[in-house]
Amino acid sequence: MSDLQDVPPGAPTAAGSPAALRVLFMDIAAEDQAALEALCPSSWWPRFLADTQLDADDGAAALAQALCVFVRTPVTRQSLQRMPALRLVATRSTGVDHIDLDACRERGIAVVHVPDYGAATVAEHTFALLLGLARHVCEARGRALQGRFSYRGLTGFELEGKALGIVGFGRIGTHVARIAQGFGMKVLSFDPRPRPQATIPPGVDFVGWSELLERSEILSLHVPLTPDTHHLLDDNAFARIKPGVVLLNTARGGLIDEDALLRALDRGTVSAACLDVLEHEGSAAPEAPMGCGGLGCDRGWQSTHPLLRHPRVLATPHVGFNTREAVARILHETVGNILAWQAGQPRNRMA
Repeated sequence: MSDLQDVPPGAPTAAGSPAALRVLFMDIAAEDQAALEALCPSSWWPRFLADTQLDADDGAAALAQALCVFVRTPVTRQSLQRMPALRLVATRSTGVDHIDLDACRERGIAVVHVPDYGAATVAEHTFALLLGLARHVCEARGRALQGRFSYRGLTGFELEGKALGIVGFGRIGTHVARIAQGFGMKVLSFDPRPRPQATIPPGVDFVGWSELLERSEILSLHVPLTPDTHHLLDDNAFARIKPGVVLLNTARGGLIDEDALLRALDRGTVSAACLDVLEHEGSAAPEAPMGCGGLGCDRGWQSTHPLLRHPRVLATPHVGFNTREAVARILHETVGNILAWQAGQPRNRMA
């Protein structure tokens, strides 16, 4: 594929159109690039970069008409100023909290997202974390690798009969509820958006925010990060929460005040937490050795982030979306979003 900077803005395409669409794809792994090259029409001039930060690019940003990012690439007002030709931001995610929507609106830049790529994928990872915590899977594997077949200190807990509180009852929250009911759990939910009674699945008890905090033995977050949900769980919420609750977050790190969570863990108010996300994931590894790219670099060093090292926290590095099926849907839907915008019929638009 040709580089963007090699393409003059008015260059004809093979199909004879007056100008190719110059698309800059950020944070692209080699296997995703191969899939995208097969999906992109020949009339596009795509550029693929593994970097997550726009200021790391070598000039392609200035020519890009469409920018395709993932959640690790912040699209800020400052970065948009370096992209005078930009007309579209297509994010390979459901959430758009990494994009300055107001700045895009001011410039007339459309923003599109992928609203539904893997409710099952994220919900299953939520339960993978919960089951791993409940049965001490990481500790048990370490003990087995040492040849120590001793069960002492690995006593877990059952899910059956536990009250699971689901914050946000969209596609993912609904799927989490179905899995929970399969385990025989009691399902409570709070959703800030009004929901018609007829759309509430059988066996799900919709309650207010305070009641959810007071009754939930396990609390799972599935709402988008917005100004209203930022630090939804703070010191005030933890003061009202059921003592000994297990907390799950596979949504967005900014939903939780991390300092408040550490205090709640140390008090025992929160007995354990399963986290696939942090509020500032890019700064979770400031002590990474020279030449290491931070998160995602496997060099034998360990983070000093207090939550990642807490003995009662089970964390994964934002992989809840990452199954073969979900990634394939994300890439297909993203290319489809760009094609629809190019055809003058934008879909899945956020700005």
